Amino acid sequence: MKIAICPGSFDPVTKGHLDVIKRASKLFDKVIVVVMQNVRKKDSNSFTVEERLDFIKRCTCDIGNVETDSYVGLLADYAREKNAAAIVKGLRAVSDFEDEFQQSLTNMRLNPDVETVFITAKSEYMFLSSSVVKQVAGYGGEVDDFIPAQIIDEVNKRLNHK
Repeated sequence: MKIAICPGSFDPVTKGHLDVIKRASKLFDKVIVVVMQNVRKKDSNSFTVEERLDFIKRCTCDIGNVETDSYVGLLADYAREKNAAAIVKGLRAVSDFEDEFQQSLTNMRLNPDVETVFITAKSEYMFLSSSVVKQVAGYGGEVDDFIPAQIIDEVNKRLNHK
């Protein structure tokens, strides 16, 4: 069974994230969407790990080979624990590539048994990030086009400051 890890903070999950997850689910037997917990950033998250996992579960419940999890530690170690063949990362722009390439090389050094697979964002999602969602919602802007319908109410309730 070919297992892929789709890591991220998903704070909150966006339509761009969901697109990458769906596309990865067609390439692998199982995709584990893992909320990576960065202990240095924990105070800057808008949603708890449990809330983010719930959001992802609700948005991927119709994709039979997708599971969710959370992890604190090195992604290379997590991939080894799960016997993953690949780490799937979404790329929005050339600016993403440099950082993701460096992470890929690091993961390859730490765990030579896992490959990194890059999936390029669809054009309608190239600008989209969780940070954009938080900024737009924070000023009372409309985020319906940016996040899945299943989580709109919770995101607006938490982030909309107007």
